[in-house]
Amino acid sequence: MPRLLLLLPAAGYANQDFIAAARRLNIELVACADYCHRLAPGWGLPPLMSVPFDQPDIAVPQVLRALTQAVDAVLAVDDHGAVLAAQLRVALQLPGNPPEAVATLTDKLRFRRQQQTIGLPCPAFVEVGDDDDVGTALALGFPLVVKARRLNASRGVIRVDDADQLRRALGQVRRIQARAQRDAGAGLLVERFIPGAEVALDGVLVHGVLQVLAVFDKPDPLDGPYFEETLFITPSRLPVATQAELIAAVQHACAASGVAEGMIHAEARINDAGVWLLEIAPRGIGGLCGRVLDATLGMTSAEIVLRHAAGLPLPAPAGKAAAGVMMIPVPAGGILQGIDGLDAARDVPHVSGIEITAQAGQLVAPPPVGASYLGFIFSRAATPQAAERALRAAHAALTVRVQPLLAP
Repeated sequence: MPRLLLLLPAAGYANQDFIAAARRLNIELVACADYCHRLAPGWGLPPLMSVPFDQPDIAVPQVLRALTQAVDAVLAVDDHGAVLAAQLRVALQLPGNPPEAVATLTDKLRFRRQQQTIGLPCPAFVEVGDDDDVGTALALGFPLVVKARRLNASRGVIRVDDADQLRRALGQVRRIQARAQRDAGAGLLVERFIPGAEVALDGVLVHGVLQVLAVFDKPDPLDGPYFEETLFITPSRLPVATQAELIAAVQHACAASGVAEGMIHAEARINDAGVWLLEIAPRGIGGLCGRVLDATLGMTSAEIVLRHAAGLPLPAPAGKAAAGVMMIPVPAGGILQGIDGLDAARDVPHVSGIEITAQAGQLVAPPPVGASYLGFIFSRAATPQAAERALRAAHAALTVRVQPLLAP
């Protein structure tokens, strides 16, 4: 029986999916968490140890002391533990992507510098530190996008169209970054806005060779000022030649970074000038969106990650089924009171499931501050158009009740 060390973040959407997939595959999991084991949620897998994922220098020796048996691999459920997992693999002398390679893909500024070095299309960009004058960014011209370097889920990403907006956005993103307790004082990325349609690619690397699992269209326009993702639809309706260009760019960037194993999730913009990679994450698609692959490949993203780590067979290429997922957006900041209309939404033809992940009484906020969604709607149909229509109809049936916060 393979034995894997799994980094389970307290706020990880897919924790239960990994645990359930491990049971199906007869894989033993050892859990390492970023919360006290006495406060562990009821996942049925109490963590062996609790360590700070954001502080590998402290966490690595703690894990090494706590492990009493050898493990065959170290995996992180999401971005939060990716760098720590890479460093643990080195300490335990296990195969996998080197820490430097993971760091390149999880840092938006480093990734842009790499694209520039290897000649892939990328927008003009600069780093802006806490004390830097905004003149270097102004020289890029507008519109611009201000980005926190290591946050995900569109947190700390703001489009700006003039100098006043730029100054306000820099201050706002610095505050968001500081609250997240990551990269305080590390500087921000400012780059030219890339127009065009946005798409995503999920794949798995085996000895450096990319096997594409799905190419997703994002049919809602993402023009800012904030960039809340909602719909992912597969198969993509892009021309075959454009999809081939996207795949080649992702393969090139992964090879250049030194990432050669495991799931990757790439985001890109497509316009008349070609394919522009936005980022590549060394993980599967985020949140519960990995469940959409069950409709096209017969297994979730979590199961594919575990299969690769344990050396088990990977899924065959996708069939003709179309599928989609909607990350239910947060309409306004405040306290979630409830979501009505779920029965009607579930009755929409081609809707295959709805999972509400936010709880009544929870504080919620849309991007660029918020880092979570209210839940996920899944569809399966004969065509991507039908899968998309089902998601939109189900979402239209919902009424989200949020109580605004009183101004201080």
